[in-house]
Amino acid sequence: MSAPSETEQLRQLALDHLWMHHAGWDQMARDGEPLIVVEGRGLRVKDADGNWWIDVNGGYASVNVGYGREEIAQAVYEQMCRITYFPQRTTNPPTIRLAARLAELTPGGLSRAFLVSGGSEANETALKIARACHRRRGESGRYKVISRRNSYHGASGGVLWMGSVTGVPRSDYEPAFPGMLYAPQPNYYRCELGSQNRSECAVRCAKAIEQLIVFHQPETVAAVIAEPISSGAGAVVPGDEYWPMVRDICSKYGVILIVDEVITGFGRTGKLFAIDHFGVVPDIMTVAKGISSTYLPLGAAIADREIANLFADDGHHLRHVFTSAGHPVAAAAGLKNIEILEQDRMIDNAATVGCYFKDRLRELQERHRIIGDVRGLGLMLCVELVADRQSKASFPEDAKVVERLNAGFKRHGLLLRAMGEVLVNMSPPLCITTVEVDEIISGIDQTLSDVTRDIGL
Repeated sequence: MSAPSETEQLRQLALDHLWMHHAGWDQMARDGEPLIVVEGRGLRVKDADGNWWIDVNGGYASVNVGYGREEIAQAVYEQMCRITYFPQRTTNPPTIRLAARLAELTPGGLSRAFLVSGGSEANETALKIARACHRRRGESGRYKVISRRNSYHGASGGVLWMGSVTGVPRSDYEPAFPGMLYAPQPNYYRCELGSQNRSECAVRCAKAIEQLIVFHQPETVAAVIAEPISSGAGAVVPGDEYWPMVRDICSKYGVILIVDEVITGFGRTGKLFAIDHFGVVPDIMTVAKGISSTYLPLGAAIADREIANLFADDGHHLRHVFTSAGHPVAAAAGLKNIEILEQDRMIDNAATVGCYFKDRLRELQERHRIIGDVRGLGLMLCVELVADRQSKASFPEDAKVVERLNAGFKRHGLLLRAMGEVLVNMSPPLCITTVEVDEIISGIDQTLSDVTRDIGL
């Protein structure tokens, strides 16, 4: 009997010891997983057996500049040769330069960044800043936070309770964090307020936020948090009326507006930040993922001057720290990543190729009647599949559509996963070409044909 290969040994070690994201190891063992990747270039990654795959979601919608950018590795190496961390109550050149760069890039008066390790930490930081800000203004009763149903803002203890994502129950972690309120998602395709068009949905959903504030009394509401384009609901782009109305409502009632750009920021939607599409400036912006293309863990909560200045003096400072917050090596990766995004015009590419990608998905919609909706902006796209277009009905559970889709994508060399009832999100690296889009479309097309046949549609 031959000895197991190195890949088989690694896979068994993972199954025995590694706690994977969103996965049970018994099921992974039955499916021959986990896939072990060892190399990457652009959109493509190579597994331990030498097979190449297209990563259609670029990690967690996060590898914006693509895999294999040696310039980032070199910047990281050079910084590690200088200094790898910092003594307490000191800082370092790349961290300072990154904070200053964020002040240049972000809209309006956003000017002071608290650097963290990722999106959950960024949103936890924004939540703490918002509540502490009201206390410094003498409004200590403001603690409630409005988020939107079917949204995602992170997995740590506080932000876990902001929004909700269909198919991801939180019952294991109850009781809920106090003060969480929920507004409708401005998703016209499934508008919970019964709207007849996109504009009506946008207006009704914005007004629903105002109704929540008034009902719960403005003096108890600290903040509204939302993604400019929702990832949890599948690349939902609200009607043009929505964001200006939400901005005005928050200003009217003294509520802090937090815009979560963790996924949408750094070019994902064809602009540097997705909120730029709507001409609105938040009070706090959170970023992560694309800020370093996840070459190293990095994120930030960025506050406007008026809020930040409330924390300027000792005694009033923000009582908040993470061990890796402001890490010099991560900051060096972030600075080089932003430079690459700009010099390679990847944000323009996201806009141009994103339009092409969306058009190709709409062509698929004409051929496959299980595609109910195609939506998104730039390279943040989603296809929603339905059993019946007219009623928008979901598939019966025993049809196992999600499992069939995921197996089909894998057969065609695509690292792409369906989820929920049934969303297929696509957020590839911003360096994608139209040729690569065609390759992805071909794999999706064949998979949809196979699934449609297999479930008898």
